[in-house]
Amino acid sequence: MTSNKDAPRLTRREDLLAALREERVWDLAIIGGGATGLGVALDAAMRGFSVVLVESRDFAAGTSSRATKLVHGGVRYLAQGNVPLVTEALHERTRLLHNAPHLAQPLAFVMPSYQWWEVPFYGIGLKIYDLLAGSHGLGRTEFLSRHQTLQCLPGVQPAGLVGGVKYWDGQFDDARVALALARTAAAQGALVINHCEVKGLIHEAGRVVGLTCEDTETREALNLRARCVINATGVWVDGLRQMDGDALGRPSRPMVAPSQGVHLVVDREFLPGDHALLVPKTRDGRVLFAVPWLGKLILGTTDTPRHDLALEPEPFGHEVAFILNESARYLRRAPQRADVRSCWVGLRPLVKPAEASDDGTKALSREHTVLVSRSGLVTVTGGKWTTYRAMAEDVLSKCMADALLPHRPGGATLKQLLVGADAGASGRHPLSQASDLSVYGREAAFVEALPGSGRQLGGGLTEAMVRFAVRHEYARTVEDVLARRVRLLFLDARLACSLAPAVGAIVAEESGRDPEIAAFEALAAKYLHLPA
Repeated sequence: MTSNKDAPRLTRREDLLAALREERVWDLAIIGGGATGLGVALDAAMRGFSVVLVESRDFAAGTSSRATKLVHGGVRYLAQGNVPLVTEALHERTRLLHNAPHLAQPLAFVMPSYQWWEVPFYGIGLKIYDLLAGSHGLGRTEFLSRHQTLQCLPGVQPAGLVGGVKYWDGQFDDARVALALARTAAAQGALVINHCEVKGLIHEAGRVVGLTCEDTETREALNLRARCVINATGVWVDGLRQMDGDALGRPSRPMVAPSQGVHLVVDREFLPGDHALLVPKTRDGRVLFAVPWLGKLILGTTDTPRHDLALEPEPFGHEVAFILNESARYLRRAPQRADVRSCWVGLRPLVKPAEASDDGTKALSREHTVLVSRSGLVTVTGGKWTTYRAMAEDVLSKCMADALLPHRPGGATLKQLLVGADAGASGRHPLSQASDLSVYGREAAFVEALPGSGRQLGGGLTEAMVRFAVRHEYARTVEDVLARRVRLLFLDARLACSLAPAVGAIVAEESGRDPEIAAFEALAAKYLHLPA
C-alpha cells in the first residue's frame, strides 16, 4: 500500500490520462462520480490509500445533481418511525453545513395549517425532530399565528389559513458540493476523471482485479488494476453487478427499484421571502416543497416508480399536473405551465428487498446498502445526499472487514473543509438569493483574476467563470458548465440555451475539443418540455 500524502494534484485532462496509462495496482478503483463515489474517494485518500475514480459522464450528472437541494434529517422518515435514519441524517447535516459553508446553509421551513389540529399535531412531531438533533440543531421549532405565517410566507394562500409551524433544516448546491468533493479528493492525492466510461470488469481466478474503461473523447481504451473495486453507480449499480455475475456464471438479482422525483422551477414572485414551504401530506399522501434556491423557486417533488434507467429521465404528464395542482392549493398565485422556467427529473436508487412488490416505492428503504459479491466487487447504493459521508465510512469499513483493504482508522472527513470553503466568512449570500461568485468561497478572487473576468455572458455568468470551470473544475462540455458548474440549466433552461454558443466558444478555446453545443441545446429543450 502506498501513501497519497505527497501525491500531486492532477486536473489537466492530458495529465489525468497519462496517469491512467501507468502500469500500477491501485488500492481502490471507484466506478461512479456521484455523491457516494466521491465521498468514498475522499475518505479513502485521506486514509492514505491510492485511489482512482472514473465517471462515464460528468461528476454528479445523474441523481446527485437533481436533488431537492435539501440537507435534512427527513421529516417524513420520522413520521414513518425510522428514528435511526433521521438521527444519523441530522448529525450528518451539521457536518455538511460545517464542511461546505459556501455551498450549504441553514434554511427555515414553514408548514402552513388550514385545520385547527394541524399546528399542534405537526408541531409536536417537529419538537421531537429538535430533540433528535440535540446539539446539532439549527434552530428551535416555533408555533406561528396566522399573521406570523403570512409574514414568513408572503405568497401563501390566505383563505382558511389558521397558523403554521416553523422549523429548521438546510439546503445546498448539490452539483457544486459534488465538484468540491472531487477537487478535495484530488487535493488529497486521488485521481478522479470524468467522461471515462467503464466497459468491463477484469477477473482473475474468480476475483475482480480491475476494470477496463474508455476515454469518451478519444475512445482510447485503458485497463486499471486495483485491489478493491467499488461499484458506486447509484441507480445503475445492477448493470455492473450483472456484468460481474455474468463473467463468473452467477447471475445477480436486481437490488434497486428506481423512484422518479420531478421538480418544476418558477420565479420567486410566487413565494417571496427566505422561508421554504412544506406541505407534509397532500391529497394523495405525498410531500410538497416550495423551496427558494439561487433566485428561483423549486416546486416538487414526486415519488413515482420507474422501470427504465434513462440517463435523462423525463416527467410524466400526471406528475407535472400533480405539482401544479397542489401548488395552486397553497400559493396565493397559482403557477401555470407557462411559468415553468425549467423541469428536471432525478432517479432515486431505492433498495429493493427480495420480497418487494412493484406496487410503489413509498415503503422501500431510504437507507443505504453495502454488498460484497463472491468475486469481491463492492456495491453501495441507496441512502441520500445528506448522509454521503457516513455512507463512505460504511463502505470502507466493509472493505476492511472483508480483508479487501488493510485496516486504517477513519474519522478524518468529520471536519474536513471542502475546496472553496472559508469557515470565517460571514457575508455570503444565502442560497435562496441569486447565484454569484460566493459559491467559490476563498477562490472567488482567483476566478475574478482570470482573463475575461469583466465580460458578462448573462445570468450572472462571466467569461472567467467558464475558463475556471475548464481549467480547474474538470468541465469538458457546454452541459458541464451550464448544468453543474453554474446551475443555469436547472434555473432557466431558455436562458441557458441562449448562452450555449458563447460558452461553447470559450470551452473549445480552453479544451481544444468539441464543446457539444447542439447536444446541449437539445437537452435544454427537454427541460422546457412539459408533457400533457
